Amino acid sequence: MDVNTAPNWHKSSRSDTGQCVEVADNLPGRVLVRDSKNPEGPVLTFSSRQWRGFIAQTTAGF
Repeated sequence: MDVNTAPNWHKSSRSDTGQCVEVADNLPGRVLVRDSKNPEGPVLTFSSRQWRGFIAQTTAGF
């Protein structure tokens, strides 16, 4: 995979238990999400617009 298109995975700095998801948001037009405990497992793919909507809805009220 080209280094410019390789996912740059990261997880929340608030995740101290090791049980969370990892997100790669460095790819043009899409965001990838995977289980941090199973990095070789399935990956969910969202458009940038879908991801922004998800974040807006999950953080509303916080």
